[in-house]
Amino acid sequence: MITVSDLGLSFNGQNLFSHVNLLFQPGNCYGVIGANGAGKSTFLKILSGELEPTKGEVVIDAQSRMSVLKQDHFAYEEFTVFETILQGNPRLYEVLKEKDALYEKEDFSEEDGNRAAELEAEFAELNGWEAETEAGKLLQGLGLDNMILYNLMSTLTQSEKVKVLLARALFGQPDIILLDEPTNGLDIHSITWLEGFLMDYEGIIIVVSHDRYFLNNVCTHIVDIDYTKIKMYVGNYDFWYESSQLIQRMMRDQNRKAEEKIKELQNFIQRFSANKSKSRQATSRKKLLDKITIEEMPASSRRYPYVGFTMDREPGKEILTVEGLIKTVDGVKVLDNVSFRVNKGDKIAFVSDNEFAVPTLFKILMEEMQPDAGSFKWGVSTSQSYFPQDNSEYFNGHEESIIKWLEQYSKDTTETYLRGFLGKMLFSGEDVYKPVNVLSGGEKVRCMLSRMMMFGSNVLLLDQPTNHLDLESITAVNNGLIDFKGIVLFATHDHEFAQTVANRIIEILPEGGVFDRMTTFDEYLEMRGKV
Repeated sequence: MITVSDLGLSFNGQNLFSHVNLLFQPGNCYGVIGANGAGKSTFLKILSGELEPTKGEVVIDAQSRMSVLKQDHFAYEEFTVFETILQGNPRLYEVLKEKDALYEKEDFSEEDGNRAAELEAEFAELNGWEAETEAGKLLQGLGLDNMILYNLMSTLTQSEKVKVLLARALFGQPDIILLDEPTNGLDIHSITWLEGFLMDYEGIIIVVSHDRYFLNNVCTHIVDIDYTKIKMYVGNYDFWYESSQLIQRMMRDQNRKAEEKIKELQNFIQRFSANKSKSRQATSRKKLLDKITIEEMPASSRRYPYVGFTMDREPGKEILTVEGLIKTVDGVKVLDNVSFRVNKGDKIAFVSDNEFAVPTLFKILMEEMQPDAGSFKWGVSTSQSYFPQDNSEYFNGHEESIIKWLEQYSKDTTETYLRGFLGKMLFSGEDVYKPVNVLSGGEKVRCMLSRMMMFGSNVLLLDQPTNHLDLESITAVNNGLIDFKGIVLFATHDHEFAQTVANRIIEILPEGGVFDRMTTFDEYLEMRGKV
């Protein structure tokens, strides 16, 4: 159990949050949400003891072992994969190292023998003899070969290191697991396995994530950082989101009878209580939701950017034809005989096990890269807007303000129009004069989306548009593409995004060609055996 009492944190006299009182209990998964800069990762650092609060305290049962997902992917370069995972249980690792050091002594004494016996007993008590098997199973679950157990971390790729560090956090049945963006860099198979692992976990899980599908699957509670407060609500992310929107409508409409609103809220709670969930915690979640009162429903100060795409003209029947594209990058063939035809009304999610395949395809379609072989042809009535995964060329070396930067893409260049447009994208007041080369990742993405909206194109190409965005902005982009009447070609790691936007999936296959189906993302995963 974790008890948070009157917690507060200030930076330079500014309250990040204050008067926080929370109780985290075993058997529950708590999703921590909040706008960028609200203090989600900071809150996790306080819980882990890495950061001291300005006020208040965090009390954790003395016998509880906490495990934290480490973000430094280069901190364990000199260790083997097994040693790195084993360090997820520090005491077990210490016992093993001391035990090995004793057995390596040439002058092994009787005292050493007694100490070795003590260590062997503790090693067995800590399930040390099963450690290698458990580490191997964790690696396999995350899609890695357990044959890499004794490889040095320095020999692994970035994506492999991410998975090993996640295995480290899950190793040894800790009582408390803290995870900051655990799905970043994971493929669908690994995320699905992780969801199952966490659903069956009996300790306390506290997780920061921008992945709404993941939060919905694993969370029993949402911990919302807002109004410089941290409040806990029963239910998953969708329940929190829909109830917060309902509360906002109540606050905006004070003239309607309170009884009608209370009835609406009660019906809403009842509907969610009966909602089917594949989590093992579904029964306890239902009991909690049944007990919820109107006063416990969330209100939010969140601001959602306006993301809406309009077409200057309707596209004709001919949209895009791709025939036999081949492309090798750095000696690796990333596209091999890729052929498909895009039709009117298509919203296509492109997927591939090769992380370079879709970006390469999009760059070819936007004529930023030449194919080695094959061809493509856009319909004469089409116009394209492109959101690249790497937007650095649009900002690096540019010192103009946001408003000046956007002016070059706008038909209406008046300051009144540009200010109004940027205001809807959450750039207000003096923000519009910030130089674009100092913007955060999320601010740059909002600028790139603003640029795309200026063009009035009927075909949108978006490569990982949710990267660097908070949940509010992801929701806005998601809804904007659902509502868009034109054609969308996109790639994303966001499951909910793919499921709600795409009506067709094209998988670029490593052996060449494509797997192409008119289907939803969930149906595709089932069809391809990826769930």
